[in-house]
Amino acid sequence: MIPWIASADDFPPVDTARVEPNGLLCTGADLEPKTIIAAYSRGIFPWFSDDQPILWWSPDPRMVLFPDEFKISKSLAKTLSRDIFEVRYDSAFADVISACSEPRSKNGGTWIVPEMRAAYAALHTLGVAHSIESWRDGKLVGGLYGLALGRMFFGESMFARETDASKVALVALVDKLKRDGFELIDCQQETRHLASFGARPIPRGNFVRRLKELIDLKQSGSVWRSAAQS
Repeated sequence: MIPWIASADDFPPVDTARVEPNGLLCTGADLEPKTIIAAYSRGIFPWFSDDQPILWWSPDPRMVLFPDEFKISKSLAKTLSRDIFEVRYDSAFADVISACSEPRSKNGGTWIVPEMRAAYAALHTLGVAHSIESWRDGKLVGGLYGLALGRMFFGESMFARETDASKVALVALVDKLKRDGFELIDCQQETRHLASFGARPIPRGNFVRRLKELIDLKQSGSVWRSAAQS
């Protein structure tokens, strides 16, 4: 049986998560901002589809990206040199999460269900969730969103309507995080796409230890919205 919890105070230890499916920890609680923040602060995140209850996960290993290990391919470097996209921060959060929630295939579904969109919109209002956007000719063509807590960034999802648009947003994000002293980006799930940028899996125990070191550190550097104008 999957443990059911009533509140954020009841999250079980992450080392009790299932091996199969990898990282399934518990179900229940809610998607209030304080609950989500408490979960991320412990290495846990929500992930479920519209026909499921709220499911909470903490996979082992954990896919992460150390900003200093970020890799830019030759083709992406060429795109960056052309300077065809304008990067903005937090200017269209609702549009970014809406685009990320669109199914990736004709018959595909999405885990960014309306309840999740509302939850992360509330976190954006609180200054916790942020969007990084690529614009071209006044149109939003790519981007990503995630949470900034302490000196950690928790990546959630990305989308692209033009080639390399989301990748350019990711480059801008990594540059900002480096400037502001962030030391780790949580990528949650292991994919070849993320690995191509230098992301790699680390044991969950190592991830949780780094998380505890970084989560309460004060953020430095420019605020997100003004960074788009700098």
